[in-house]
Amino acid sequence: MVMSDTELLKKVSELPENLREELDSYIDFLLQKSAEADLPKKPLKFGMMKDTFVMVSDDFDEPLDDFKEYM
Repeated sequence: MVMSDTELLKKVSELPENLREELDSYIDFLLQKSAEADLPKKPLKFGMMKDTFVMVSDDFDEPLDDFKEYM
């Protein structure tokens, strides 16, 4: 069912002020959601995360010098 603008305005005018403010916030949320959905999504490409992650050093599993006295 598609509601006409007139019907929608009539319903909104019948709401108490606190619910109108809530409706205003919800409308802003819907507009933002709609704008984000319209943005073109960047396609994923092979290798796009290259050099993003730091590799662990070769001696990562070796005991630390600071803990030698406890071992």
